[in-house]
Amino acid sequence: MESHTRSFAKALSWRVTGTLDTMIISLVITGSFKLAAAIGFTEVVTKSVLYYLHERAWLRIPYGRKAAPANAETRQEEPAA
Repeated sequence: MESHTRSFAKALSWRVTGTLDTMIISLVITGSFKLAAAIGFTEVVTKSVLYYLHERAWLRIPYGRKAAPANAETRQEEPAA
């Protein structure tokens, strides 16, 4: 299971990539650095939140998961005497 922190880090790294793409496309279409930056900033905030919520929702869906093998359970070993 993934932690909330890991899901957030993944969302952030993906959004940096996506936002750069959006800003470049916006710049090419509008010709305005200011407008491209405004579009990029808005997009990074909204899509980061949406991605994080999407990740957390999928952690609750069992579709496509396989059960862990019985021997993969976490066991504490006793110290050698």
